[in-house]
Amino acid sequence: MGERIGSALSAPLRLCSALAVALLVVAGSFALSAPEAAAYSWTRQLQEGDSGEDVQELQIRVAGWAADGASKTNVAVDGQFGPGTKAAVSRFQSAYGLSASGVVDSATQDALNVLEDSDGSTAHFDFAEFESKDGTGFGSGNVDASTVQENVRRLMYKLEAVRTKAGDAAITVNSGFRSLAHNESVGGVPNSQHTYGIAADVVISGQGVGDTIGHAQTSGFSGIIRYDTFTHVDSRAEYDYGATSWYWSV
Repeated sequence: MGERIGSALSAPLRLCSALAVALLVVAGSFALSAPEAAAYSWTRQLQEGDSGEDVQELQIRVAGWAADGASKTNVAVDGQFGPGTKAAVSRFQSAYGLSASGVVDSATQDALNVLEDSDGSTAHFDFAEFESKDGTGFGSGNVDASTVQENVRRLMYKLEAVRTKAGDAAITVNSGFRSLAHNESVGGVPNSQHTYGIAADVVISGQGVGDTIGHAQTSGFSGIIRYDTFTHVDSRAEYDYGATSWYWSV
């Protein structure tokens, strides 16, 4: 009797084991092959008068093309495709050899997507470059880590514009996000823009501080501070928790 029961049970047990192994293999394959992030999905041509989340993402990506010359202006990231967004799109198109129509057609969408890396960062900047130098990543700041990372992502797109204006010269980030502890250790004020992930201290390869400032003044940065060997840039006026007014000490 015991032998017959064992034989009767062995088939379903073998089936369950096989299914379990198959599920593990599939799960493992998915974990290995799934991309960390996908390119932003453009589903329509965008132009003045449009609104929505896709317009808001567009505004993030062209934010560094806020002006033709030194101007305390920025591209509003509000999801409304107005004259300011159209002008920024036109400048982006001119810089990338496209027809400066101000309309986001497929060629413009492709150029914008080339700037995005697979993990959500940008083509020429990595999240690691902006992490706090005390090993806390994007944590322990004045806002939560996910907010810091999104703020840094937006900052990257402005710096991509600065890089293009600098003739594709490499940009070194001396200091990006700072945890509260690290910020205190380097003598930063408690509400430093660095503690929100909306600031960076940068150096452009082969160019001086004055050159960097000139590029930053056309790129929508509401905070620009000259130092002897680097330039501080930030987006303080765009955030409720940032400094609410523009500050250029150049």
